[in-house]
Amino acid sequence: MAQLRGPGSYGIGAAPFGAPADDRNEQSALDTIRQHTSKIEDLLDTVSGPIKPFLPAIGRFLIVSTFLEDSIRIITQWSDQLIYLHNYRHIPNGITHLFLIGNVIAMTICSVLVILRKHSEKAVGGLIGVVIAQALGYGLIFDLNFFLRNLSVMGGLLMVLSDSWVRKTKVFAGLPQLEEKDRKMYFQLAGRVLLIFLFIGFVFSGEWSVWRILVSLVGFVACVMVVVGFKAKFSATLLVVILSVFNVLVNNFWTLHEHHPHKDFAKYDFFQILSIVGGLLLLVNSGPGQLSVDEKKKVY
Repeated sequence: MAQLRGPGSYGIGAAPFGAPADDRNEQSALDTIRQHTSKIEDLLDTVSGPIKPFLPAIGRFLIVSTFLEDSIRIITQWSDQLIYLHNYRHIPNGITHLFLIGNVIAMTICSVLVILRKHSEKAVGGLIGVVIAQALGYGLIFDLNFFLRNLSVMGGLLMVLSDSWVRKTKVFAGLPQLEEKDRKMYFQLAGRVLLIFLFIGFVFSGEWSVWRILVSLVGFVACVMVVVGFKAKFSATLLVVILSVFNVLVNNFWTLHEHHPHKDFAKYDFFQILSIVGGLLLLVNSGPGQLSVDEKKKVY
C-alpha cells in the first residue's frame, strides 16, 4: 500500500517543490554542517588510524581510573578516612572498617574486570553500587557538583555495557536477539545523556570570563549533538579535547605541594574527568547507536 510522504520522507536537502522556505533553509543548514563535520571526521579517522584499534581498551581504562585512584587514596589515607566517617558521619568504628574494606575490594576487582572485558554486567553493577554507597556514606548525595559528576561517571559505565554487547554480537554469526539489540540501544542512549552532565556542572561552577563563556557555548552545542546523536563522533571528539585541555590546565595536582589543601580535590577532579573522557572515547569508537539522528538519516 502506498504511503503519503511528507517533506521529511525525501531526505535532507531534497525538500519537494512547494515545501515551506523555513524547512528548506533548515535542511540546507544541516547539509552544510554535515559537509564540514564529515571532512573533519575523515581527517580525524586518518590521524587516529594507528590508535583506533586500541580506543576501546583506552576508554575502559580511563573510565575506571577514578575508582582505582580512589582505592589507592583510601589505603594511603586510611586513618583520615576512619576519623572522618566516625567523627563527622557518626558511623560506628566497626562499620567504618567494613565500609572502607568493601569499597576497596569492590572498586579494585570490578575495575580489573572492566579493563579485561570480563563479566561486564556484574562489574559495572558493582561500580555503580560503589558510587551510590559512597554518596550515602560520605554525605555527598545532596552536593550538586558531586551528583552531576557521578551521573557522568555512570554514563561512562553504561557505555562500557553497550560496548561489551556490541562486541558480543560481532563474535557470533547471525543476528542478535531482539531483547539484546533493544537493551544495547537504550543503554547507549542513556550513556550518551548521562555523559554530558559533567559539562553542565562545569558551566554552572567557577568564575565567569570570556574564555569560559566561549568554551561553555561550544561545549553546550557539542553536548546537545551528543545527546540527540547528530554527528555524535565529531561532537564527542570535540568534548574529549575540551575536557582534556581543561583537566590539564585546571586540575594539575602534580604541580601542587604535597600538603597543599587543594591537592586532593584537584586529583579527585582530574581522575573523574578522565573517566568521562573514557566514556566519550567509547562513544567515538562505537557510535551513538540506533536511537540517534545519525542512524535515522541512514535510512533515507
